[in-house]
Formats: sequence, C-alpha cells, structure tokens
Amino acid sequence: MKHLLRGLFIAAIILCCNFQQTVAQQQPQLLPVDKNVRIGTLPNGLTYYLRHNALPEKRAEFYIAQKVGSILEEPQQRGLAHFLEHMAFNGTKHFPGDKNGLGIIPWCETKGIKFGANLNAYTSVDQTVYNISNVPTDNINVVDSCLLILHDWSSAINLADKEIDKERGVIREEWRSRNSGMMRIYTNAQSTMYPDSKYADCMPIGSIDVINNFPYQDIRDYYAKWYRPDLQGIIIVGDINVDETEAKLKKIFADVKTPSHAAERIYYPVEDNKAPLIYIGTDKEVTSPSMSFFFKHEATPDSVKNTISYYATQYVLSMAMTMLNERFSELSQTANPPFTGARAGYGNYFLAKTKNSFELDASSKIDGVELAMKTILEEAERARRFGFTQTEYDRARANYLQSVESAYNEREKVKSGSFVSEYVSHFLDKEPMPGIEFEYTLINQIAPNIPVEMINQMMQQLVTDENQVVLLAAPEKEGVTYPTKEWIASLLKDIKTFDLKPYEDKVSNEPLLSKEPQGGKIVSEKANDIYGTTKLVLSNGVTVYIKTTDFKADQIMMKGVSLGGSSLFPDKEILDISQLNAVASIGGLGNFNNVDLSKALAGKRANVNAGIGSNTEAVTGGCSPKDFETMMQLTYLTFTAPRKDNEAFESYKNRLKANLQNSDANPMSAFGDTVSYVLYNNHPRAFRMKENLVDQINYDRILDMYNDRFKDASDFTFYFVGNVDLEAAKPLIAKYLGGLPAIKHKETFKDTKMEIRKGVYKTEFAKKQEVPMATILFLYSANCKYDLRNNLLLSILDQALDMVYTAEIREKEGGTYGVSCDGSLTKYPKERLVLQISFQTDPAKKDKLAEVVTEQLNKMGKEGPSAEHMQKIKEYMLKKYKDSQKENSYWLNNMDEYFYTGVDCTKNYEALLNSITAKDVQHFLANLLKENNKIQVVMTAPDEEK
Repeated sequence: MKHLLRGLFIAAIILCCNFQQTVAQQQPQLLPVDKNVRIGTLPNGLTYYLRHNALPEKRAEFYIAQKVGSILEEPQQRGLAHFLEHMAFNGTKHFPGDKNGLGIIPWCETKGIKFGANLNAYTSVDQTVYNISNVPTDNINVVDSCLLILHDWSSAINLADKEIDKERGVIREEWRSRNSGMMRIYTNAQSTMYPDSKYADCMPIGSIDVINNFPYQDIRDYYAKWYRPDLQGIIIVGDINVDETEAKLKKIFADVKTPSHAAERIYYPVEDNKAPLIYIGTDKEVTSPSMSFFFKHEATPDSVKNTISYYATQYVLSMAMTMLNERFSELSQTANPPFTGARAGYGNYFLAKTKNSFELDASSKIDGVELAMKTILEEAERARRFGFTQTEYDRARANYLQSVESAYNEREKVKSGSFVSEYVSHFLDKEPMPGIEFEYTLINQIAPNIPVEMINQMMQQLVTDENQVVLLAAPEKEGVTYPTKEWIASLLKDIKTFDLKPYEDKVSNEPLLSKEPQGGKIVSEKANDIYGTTKLVLSNGVTVYIKTTDFKADQIMMKGVSLGGSSLFPDKEILDISQLNAVASIGGLGNFNNVDLSKALAGKRANVNAGIGSNTEAVTGGCSPKDFETMMQLTYLTFTAPRKDNEAFESYKNRLKANLQNSDANPMSAFGDTVSYVLYNNHPRAFRMKENLVDQINYDRILDMYNDRFKDASDFTFYFVGNVDLEAAKPLIAKYLGGLPAIKHKETFKDTKMEIRKGVYKTEFAKKQEVPMATILFLYSANCKYDLRNNLLLSILDQALDMVYTAEIREKEGGTYGVSCDGSLTKYPKERLVLQISFQTDPAKKDKLAEVVTEQLNKMGKEGPSAEHMQKIKEYMLKKYKDSQKENSYWLNNMDEYFYTGVDCTKNYEALLNSITAKDVQHFLANLLKENNKIQVVMTAPDEEK
C-alpha cells in the first residue's frame, strides 16, 4: 500500500522549488527547524528542546515527553503505564513526600503551581507526557527544582509499597467514573478492529483485576524497562536563560543511565485487511447511535515528514477535509437531516499511530442509522467521483491562508505553551517545526499554486476498496434493531455504484448589508475613563468603552450588553425561553442563511453571537483588526435582521428530537432532574426539554422575544478590547452602532423568584447502572454581600476544601477520583452565596465518605484553612492575577463586571488578598453554615448491583 505523500511528491516540489535542481539531486527538499529553539542530545540519549520566550513574562513550561504508553504493557501489566503516571506524583528521590521532604504536589503548590491546573500528566497508547506549567522564573531556585522534578520523573520515582496500595483505590474510582457506555463499546471493539494485534487490548485505563491485584514488582519492571533517556524528551520554554538552563540540564541528567541491554521500542504494525472489519456494539447507557467508517492508509514514515512535499500533502488533506465537512454541515441544516452530525478527518487510525485512516463519522436518531451511514458514504463518493468545485476551494483556501496570516501577525505574542505543543509533537511524532516565519512564506507560495484538481486527485485516493473498518455504537433498547454486518458490508461494496450527481455550489456575491445604515454620531468622547478606556456616547444612546492593548496583534474582542433578559417574559413561556438562544439564530442574518453566511465570510476573521440570559441580553464577538468593519456589519444585522428560515427550524427540531429521544438512558439525567426538582421546589423555570415537547416550540414567538430584547439599543453598553485603532474605529462605530434602532426606553430585569430551597433536606434514590456508582451532591446556601472581598474569600475556601478533600478522600481513603468544590456568589436578583460539593464513589463507601465531607467542612468552619494551605492558595492567586493583566479577555470581563455589579475586581486586589487571614475564611464559612441551609442528593445503585 502506498502512503498518500508519494502521489503528490513531484507536483509539490515542482510548485515550490527549483525543479531542475530538485530533479538533479533526486532528494526531497527539507524543511528547516525553527532557529529559535535549541535542540540537543545528551550522551545517554536524552533529547532536549530549549527556547526563550517571554510570554507570559517571568514564567516557563517544563515538560518531559516519553515515547512509551499502554501498548508496551505485558498482559499482567494492563493499566500499569497509567498507574505509573499517578505514582510519579506520590514520592520521588528529591521529593519524597515524607518526613525527609515535601512531595512534588505540596512543593509545587508553595510556588503557586497548582495541581491539575499547572501540574499534570497524561498516558495514552503510545506516549506519556508530564508537565509543570506556568512556573515562576524570577526565583532561580524554583527553576532548578523543576529540573529536579523532571529528573526524578525520568529515573527516580520511588514506587513505595504503601503508596502503590493507596493509589489502587484512586484508579479504581477513576475506572468507575470513566467506564461509560461508549468506553465499554470502544474497549470491546478493539479486538475486531485490530485482529491478532497488540492494539486489540491497549486502553490506558487497563484491567481492573490487574489494578486491584498486581504485585509491586510488575510496575517496577515496567518503569525500569521503559522509562529511560533514549525514549525521553525534555521541553523547556519560557522566560529562561537558555545557556544556563542547558548547562544545568546536562549536569542534573548526567546520572541518568541507559540500560546496557535496553529493550527494543517496537512500534506495532497494523495489518491490512481485504474484507471489511465490522463491529456493532450496543449498551444500555449509550443515548444515541454513532458510526465511524475507516479507510486505512500507510502512515507517513517519520523520515520524510520534514519535507516540503509532506507539508504540501498536509495542506491538500486539510483542504479536502474542510470542504467535505462544509458539505456535511450544509446537509445537517436541511429540513429532514440524514444525521444529527457528521464529520470527516484524516489521521491516526483510531488508537494506532502506525497506520493512518480517512475517517467518516456520524450520529443519528435511533431509527436513522442506515440513512446516516449511506449518506456519509455517498458524500465521500460524490467528492471522490466528481471532486470539489473551484468556488468551494477558493473559500477553503482563503480561510486557511487567513488562519496562517493571523498566526504570523501574532508571532511576537505567542505564549510558551503553544511552542511546547509543537516541540512535543516533533519529539514524539517527528512533525515538522519550521517556525511561523518560514511557514507563512511557504504556504503563500504553495497554496496559490495548488489547483483544485490536485485536491480532487487526493480525494480519489482516500476511499479505498480494501482496508475498510466500521464501528457502530448504539443504544441497547428492547425492540430496536440495527443494520447487520452483512448489510454494512454490502453498502461498502456498492459505493462506486451509487447514483449520484455532482455537488452544486450556490454562491452569491451579494454584500452582507443590502442597504447601508444611516448611522449616527459620536456626541461625546472622554479619554482615560475606567481601566484606561476611551468612552464614547452615540446619538442613539449607545455607550461604548474602548481599551486599546498590545497583548495580541490580531485580536479585538467585543461585548455589548443590556439589562432585562428572559426574566421579562412570563414563567408560562419557559418552553420557548429554554430554546430562545438556539432557535433565534438558526435562520442566519439579513438575506443569508447560515450556510450562505459562512460562505460570504470566507477569508475573514469576524464573528458575532447574540445571547439572552436570565437578566441580560448581549452580543459578543471578535475579529482581526482588518475585519473590524465586518464585525460591525454583523453586529448591525444581529440587532436589525434576524432571518426566519422554516426549513432550518424543521431541521433543528428533528435533530433535537433525535438527541432527546433516549437521553434518559444516561443515569446522570435522573440525577440532574432530581437535583433541579429538589433545589428549586419544582419552579417552572427549572425546566428540562423532553422529546415530546419539541413540536410545541413556537418559532414565531421566539423571534418576537428576540426582537423585543434587541429592538432598543439605547440602553446597550459596548466594550472593545484589543488592538483597536481608535481613530479608524470611531467612524465605523458611529455608522453601525450609531445606526441601531433606539426607543430610549430604560428597563431592567425582574426577580423570577427562582430561589434555592431553604432548610435541611436530603433525598436518596437508587438507579440501575451498568457499573454501580454513587453520586453525591451537598449544597449550602446563605445570604452574602456581593463584593470583591467576599469573592476572594469564596475562592480561597473552594481551593482550601479541594486540598483537604484531595488529601482525605482521594489519597487517604482512595475513595474517589476527585471531589469537586464549586462556590458561586451572585448579585442579582438577590445577593446569595452557594457552595456545592460533589463526588462519585463505590456505593459501599458513600456513607463513610459523605461523613468525611461534612466532618472536614465543619472542621474548617471552626478552625479555618491551615497556614500552609493559605500560603499556597495566595501564591497561586497572586500569580494568576499578574498573568491575567495581559489578557484581553480579563479586561473585557472586568468592564462587564463593573458596569453590571458595580464591583471593581482590580482595585487593591493584591493588598486585599494579602490581608485575608485563615480566621477570615473560617468566619466566612461559619456564617454560611450558620444559616443551616443544607441540601444533600444521593443517587446510588440498587442493592442487587452493589
């Protein structure tokens, strides 16, 4: 079998290079490696990537990527690659986590490096990656310690017996919480999709029997065999001195040895198949059918990935997938869509990196599987047989070039994390990393010279007669049948005989606005207003605040907001209120339906969305500076010209019915319904859509509601943050925002009386589940003043409880994968504090762990957080605050907060945070608990399942 690169090799280099020279050399032209990254290899085989990048300032990313994963486990080790990843945080040589010194997690948290957010890892089939992110570099000792952590992960994880046994419970609960219906089907499908292959049983979570019972030596054997420097890459990017970091890295990792008889790292092949491999899986907890067709292709050898021909091939594949997905999107919006969703992609074949595949995916209603399968194959065959049109390609190419141009414009504003992702891919998969400057030049040479015929040539190779694989996952329901393997095989066999016509691309050259707005005037302008903004007041009453920043070169963010929202509509209209945002926008804008609007915006980066919340209505958007006028035009249309489209509405209803028809198969639906009922005493606005209610949605009423909320712009306040050219923006703001309709009617929201139940209340119910599990929610509520101090107190409380429950319930008890603590403080309609604590566990442990939750909560209400926890939390919050100062979204959200609640979230933030004591947090929680509003909802398994 050929890999796709070969078919385009000569064409690509003729287009991009000096042809005579290339033919003479008979060698593909290589891509350069980004000159700004230093790549080296130590004598022990360890590879490293180092780069200085001062965004964010005084921060750095530390990664270790390993070319090992669950595929390398022996049968008795199934799940131990992932188990080892957990153990890397439970004691190492330099961070033992005992009387001899802090462990990795507590040490990092003293430096504001938060577990989960900044300190994490993942294990997959072929790779394992650890990260320490957003590390403060102004203290060189912190940098040195992070190098030591990478060193220990590489070769000095302790793997103590006691810690292994403690972690068994954590991973058992992770397995329980992730063992969904779809995961069970995927796991069972592997042996069919990969016959007689290592990939037939390689899901990283592994075997629960192994997790519970493996001897300690098995995990130590895996660690000693596979965690070694010749399979490891260190990636450090950030505000560092590269020379000094390199010297330290060489010294610290000098003692890491490569085994004298190192095992061969085998990349297991995936065999070809002549007859289709078809797996049909059903499960009682799967809510809707999904299907995937794979057409397998040889993976591109690593040795040729760093070539211009490979780069050109990736571009061609991207174009083909983009255009096919646009066709799928168009079909999904027809009145009777053949699927609820569909997509095409090209990449690794499911779990395997040693084989690629062209993949077609779709989801459907329960009785629509055959139609969905046939349709996605028809569309792939239509594209293969007749190709794509020139106009489709023009749009796809314009959007691609725009995205590369945006990346080029932002080349001085790239965060370190983006570079890390690129270097990890280069180390693990040999993906090219030429740097955006070279890439921008190259793509602007390649793209204009690759004709649509070359895309169509590629498309002809993607749908193969052999190497076909099908995966169908569907709900298990009495009386429901699905296509047989024989029917699916016959469908695949008949692909080339489908009766098809070429796709017709309907293109309009009509401008976005059929009539230019009359516009208005700027009646006042004030510089240096709140947060350094320029304030404009327009003749129609619209108020505008503009904050020009240099944080991003190619970004402007916008929000316009007004008070009122859906609270102004009566409770009896909750059915239409619940669908308001989804339905109001389905018809498009002006003279354009959504499909045509997407076509009209090709090559532009501008978007605007409208939303109606309980208390406000808003428009949000973003654009490149060069497309600011387009964003203003879209904003004008969003207010003045929502488009009615009955076909789009019918399409929406049919897709919604399909998504709802079996939603109750997910046990969490019952839990969500119970929580909603208990919390809000069956308030009419505590509403969940059901399939039998879909036909009662009133499209005309929804459009009336929408127009009511956007008919008067005079009480809207707009915020713009980003690379705004103020003088260029002002006439466009006056024209489009100043031209919005204005009644000059001031209004605000209403109190819908949707209040949380008061007093103490507990309910417990049993729900049959394929994997027995208990889900527990505690909710506490109280009156509380809405200000910055109380918001900070709540954030500290959330984080302190997270730390306590991680230690007590996850680590000590091994009882859950994690406890979630989520507090919220609201200003309107009443000032109210809510604290939610939730977790999932073995039903046999639910009562004991629930007691631990309440005991620890009451203890904190009496004693407050520990001094250690207070220090860690403040360190993280201060670090996060400093980083956020250079984010456009931060300032946009601050303006929105200030004008909605009157709270300035930046004023004296650091001083106020530093002034808060553990006693303050204790008092804050004590006041919450004192009101004695406690709700507990428990969903468990029936006794026979436990």
